[in-house]
Amino acid sequence: MPRLKVLLITEAANPEWVSVPLVGWNVAAALRQVADVHIVTQVRNREAFLRKGLVEGQDFTAIDSEAIAAPFYRLAQRLRGGAGKGWTTLTAIQSLTYPYFEYLVWQQFGKAIVSGAYDIVHRVTPLSPTSPSSLAAKCSRANVPFILGPLNGGLPWPKGFNEARTKEKEWLSFVRSIYSFNPAIKATYRNATTIIVGSRHTQSEVAGYGTPTVYIPENGIDPQSFQAVHEVPLTNRKLKAIFVGRLVPYKGADVAIEACAEAMHKKRLELEIVGDGPEMQGLTRLAHDLGVSKWVTFSGWLPHSEVPSRLAAADILVFPSIREFGGGVVLEAMACGTVPIVVDYGGPGELVTAQTGFRIPLGDKEGLILATIRVVEQLLEEPNYLKDFSAAARQRVADLYTWGKKADQIYSVYLTAKSGGAAGLGFAFDD
Repeated sequence: MPRLKVLLITEAANPEWVSVPLVGWNVAAALRQVADVHIVTQVRNREAFLRKGLVEGQDFTAIDSEAIAAPFYRLAQRLRGGAGKGWTTLTAIQSLTYPYFEYLVWQQFGKAIVSGAYDIVHRVTPLSPTSPSSLAAKCSRANVPFILGPLNGGLPWPKGFNEARTKEKEWLSFVRSIYSFNPAIKATYRNATTIIVGSRHTQSEVAGYGTPTVYIPENGIDPQSFQAVHEVPLTNRKLKAIFVGRLVPYKGADVAIEACAEAMHKKRLELEIVGDGPEMQGLTRLAHDLGVSKWVTFSGWLPHSEVPSRLAAADILVFPSIREFGGGVVLEAMACGTVPIVVDYGGPGELVTAQTGFRIPLGDKEGLILATIRVVEQLLEEPNYLKDFSAAARQRVADLYTWGKKADQIYSVYLTAKSGGAAGLGFAFDD
C-alpha cells in the first residue's frame, strides 16, 4: 500500500528551539518516517531546517509572513509584561496574525489541494485551540480530510494561586473563554475531519462541535537522546531529587525545596534545581532560610542535551507545577527511569499512572507541600520501592510516547479519516 501524501502545516517548527516549535519539529520529523510529507513552515525556521539536511522545495516550503507576523510579535513582547510572561497575551496576538500565514499557504498550495495532490492536510501548529484555520473549510469543500492538532492549552488557573497568576501577568486569562464565540473558530472545528487533542481539558473544550476527537498527548521522546538509565538506589545512600523547569511561580520549585527540607536536614536527601528564571534569587534565599543550602544545588539553565544525564542521576523528579499543559520533562524523567512526583492536574497528571509515579492532589500551596512530604517520607523508608516504578515508567514511554509511536498513532488517525471518520479511535493512554 503506498504511503499517504500529507501536506503538514507547522507554522512553528524548529529543532533548535524549545516548547511549541520543538513539538512541531518533532511531530513533522517523525511523520516523515511513515508518510510522504511536505512540511509548510514559517520562514524564521528555514535555516534550522536546512541545517537538518532538509531540501527546500522538495521536503519543505518556508512561507514568509513576516510583513504581518514581525510587527505583531514586537507588539506582543511589549504587552506581555516581561520575557517568559503573559503567555495568554502572546497567544492571543499570534492568533490574530496566523490567518495571514494560512492565506499565503492557500495561495501557494490551494490548487494542489483541490486537484487531489494530497491525501491529507494536517495542521500541527499552532497548538492553541484559540487559533482558527481557514484551511478547514477549504479542504472540506475540496473533499480532502483536514486534521487539526494536537490542540492543547487554556488549562484554568486553579483556585488559591492568584498571586502566581498575577506574577505571570496572566490578566487576559480571565477572559480567554470568549474565543469560543469567534465564528471562525466554530467553522474550523465543524469543518475539520478529526481533531487531535493533547489533553483531556482541551478535549472537553472542543467536544461540542460534532467532529471526532482523538486523544494523543502532545509530547514525545527521542529514544536516542534519552538512553541514560537511572540506577535503582541502594538503601545505604541518600536519595537524589531533581526539579527541572523554568523558575517561575507556577512551576513550584519553592514547593519542591520546602517539601524536601526535612529529609535534607536528616541528611537523607539532596536536591538539584535545573533551570533559571525570575524566581532564582527568591529560591536561593528560601534554601538559606530553611537551612538547606548545602544540600540544594542550583545548576541554572543547561543545554537540553545535558538534561538526560542529570535526570538519570536522580531517583525522583519533584515537579509540583500547578498549571502545566504538556509536561514534557515528566516524560523525559520516565524515559530515564526517574520516578516523577507531580500534581494531579493538567498534563503531568495525565502522563503519570499509579504504576509509574506519584500524583498528589491539587490543593493550596501548603497542601501540596504536605502531600509531597508524605511521598518523600514513604520513599525514604522504602527506597527500593522505586525499582518497580522505574521499570514501569521506562516501559510506558517505550510503548506509547516515543516520537516513532506518536507517528504511528497519528498515521492511524490519517487512515481512519481517509476512510470516513475517526469515531471510536483511541489508544491506551488511560490504561
